[in-house]
Amino acid sequence: MREGSFLREKIFLGMSFKEYLKNHATIWNFIALIILALSFFSMAYRLLYGLGPATNLSDTYPWGLWISFDILVGIALAAPGLTVGTAVYLFGMKDYKHFAKPAILSSLLGYIFAVFALMFDLGRYYRVFYVIGWSWGLDSILFLIAWHFFLYIIICLIEWSPSLFEWLGKDRLKEFFSKLGIWATVFGVIIAGGHQSALGGLFLVAPTKVHPLWYSALLPLFFLISAIFAGISMVIIESTISHKVFKEKIMNFKENEFNLKTIGLAKALVAVLFVYLLLKILDLAHYDNWHYLVTLYGYIYLFEIIGFVFIPALILINSIKMGNARHVRIAAFLVAFGVILNRFNVSLIAYNWYIPFSEKYYPTWMEVSLSLGVVTLIVLFYRFIVRRMAILN
Repeated sequence: MREGSFLREKIFLGMSFKEYLKNHATIWNFIALIILALSFFSMAYRLLYGLGPATNLSDTYPWGLWISFDILVGIALAAPGLTVGTAVYLFGMKDYKHFAKPAILSSLLGYIFAVFALMFDLGRYYRVFYVIGWSWGLDSILFLIAWHFFLYIIICLIEWSPSLFEWLGKDRLKEFFSKLGIWATVFGVIIAGGHQSALGGLFLVAPTKVHPLWYSALLPLFFLISAIFAGISMVIIESTISHKVFKEKIMNFKENEFNLKTIGLAKALVAVLFVYLLLKILDLAHYDNWHYLVTLYGYIYLFEIIGFVFIPALILINSIKMGNARHVRIAAFLVAFGVILNRFNVSLIAYNWYIPFSEKYYPTWMEVSLSLGVVTLIVLFYRFIVRRMAILN
C-alpha cells in the first residue's frame, strides 16, 4: 500500500485530509483542543520553570494532584485488563470475550499516560529510565512499582498487538501475538496485582500522617481489592459509553445479550464490594477506631464507605434480582467515583490530617489543566483506535 493510500484509508478513514478535518470540526473536539492547549502550556511551563512555580507542592505535601489523580486514581481505573483479561483468558469465561479487547486497550492507554503524566511530577524527569538499568533500589517500593509499570505496559502491548496487526493486514504477526496472549495474561495478573497493592504499601511508611480511619496494615490489600472492583466497574462504564458512541462499529449487536452480560459483571462486582466492606468493618474493630466515626473525618469516611460501597452494593443486588442493567450501570458509576474518592482521601484529604483545612494543599490551575489534558488524550487515543481497529467485535 502506497504511503498516500495508507494515510487516506487507514488514518483518515477513506477521506481526504480536508474532508477529515471538516468531519471532525465539532464542539466536543473544539473543547478538547482548548483543554489540550492549556495542558500543553502547563507542561511546558513546568519543564521550563520547575515544580515550585507551577505547583503548590511543598515539603509538607510533596505529592499532590498529579500523584493522587494521575497515578493512584489512574492506575486503579486502568484495571479492566486485569479483571476481564483474567476472567476470559485464564478462567475461560468466553461469554465475556467481547469485553476483553476494549478492557485491554483502556489498560494500555491508562498505564502509558499515567507514566507520561508522572514525568511532570518527577524533579529530575529525564532520569526516569535509570530505574530500568542504571539504578537498582531493590529495597524500595517505588522501584518495584516502576518496574511493574514498565513490564505491564509491555504485557498490554502484547495483548493488544493482534488487533494492531489485523488492522495492518499482517496475519502472521497477528497469529504469533495471539498465541503469546495467554502467557502475557498469566504474567500480567502477577504484575498488576503486585503494583496495585504496592501503591497502597507506599503509605505504610506514614502511620502518623494518614488518618487512623484510612491507615491500616491492610492498605496494600485494600488497594488491590478496590482496584479489582474499579476494573469491573470501568468495564461496565466503558462498554456502556462505547456501545452508544461506536454503535456502528459493532456487528450483530444484540441489546438483550449485552444487558445479560452486564448483569453478569454486576454479580462479580457486588461480591468483591462485600468482601471489601467486610474487611473494612473488621479493620475498624481491630484498631478500635469507632470513636473517630463521630468526627469530621469520620463523616468523610462514612460518606465514602456507605455512599460508594454499601449503597452501590444494595443497588446491584436489587438490579440483579430485577434484571435491570440500567441500574447496574448507575451503580458502576458510583463505585468508580468511590474509588476516586478513596484514593484522594488516603493521599490528600486524610493525609496530614492534623493540619487545619485552611493550611492544606490545594492544586494550582496548571496542575488541574495538566491532569485534564492527560484524561483528554486518553479519550482521544481510545476513540482514534476504536474507529480504526476491530476492538469492539
